[in-house]
Amino acid sequence: MKRAVYIIGMSAAIFSLAPEALAQSVTYSHDDAKMNQITVAEIGSGGLTPAFYYQLLHNSYQKSAAAKNKLGFRTAAGINLYNQVDDAEALDSAMTQRARIEALNVTDRSGGALDVAWLAEGEKVNAALENFERNIRRITEAGGSSREQELWEDCYRMYQCAVKAVQEAYMPNSERKKQYLRIHADIIRKNETLVRYLVRLANSVKVAELLDASATIEDRRAQIAMSAMNRWREAGWRIMGN
Repeated sequence: MKRAVYIIGMSAAIFSLAPEALAQSVTYSHDDAKMNQITVAEIGSGGLTPAFYYQLLHNSYQKSAAAKNKLGFRTAAGINLYNQVDDAEALDSAMTQRARIEALNVTDRSGGALDVAWLAEGEKVNAALENFERNIRRITEAGGSSREQELWEDCYRMYQCAVKAVQEAYMPNSERKKQYLRIHADIIRKNETLVRYLVRLANSVKVAELLDASATIEDRRAQIAMSAMNRWREAGWRIMGN
């Protein structure tokens, strides 16, 4: 019982003293030296105190502190920032204009549905490819081998790949058109070479047929000679009979 009373008493004493222990008083202690140092550094007004201290230990700083105050630097920085508004607006206008140009460039160079060059030259390129493929199929008909036909088919697939690469490339339509025209010209030249090859194959087949035909002609020289001799004898007998 005594122990409980003692604990309660101690607790009451602690709580009664707690507000006084936690409370703090706020006081204002003015310091002229610190205030002068701040005003001189910030706006350049006033003087540094104590004067003898700065004259003895910081004389060079005392002479230039007011002239090098932060207010002048802040004012100069503000003026410079204000002058940069025009530069920023000019830069923004230039970048906006550049963005429009690049958007047009992307549209012009993306290809796909906007491939104007293919709309202009695609029909011509496809016609050349179809003609080239048609002549390739004639190789075996003209007497060429299947291996030779496969080699020419590889050339055909190469041109197809070139056309697809140009269609998917990121380039201006003007350059894309040049590439299509170059592919078309190359297909035409290759097709002319193929036609000459087909003609050579056809001629070689005809020559082989003629040679085979001449090799199977019956040798009738003995019969012709015998017939000629008989005619000669008959003519001689007629002369002798007369």
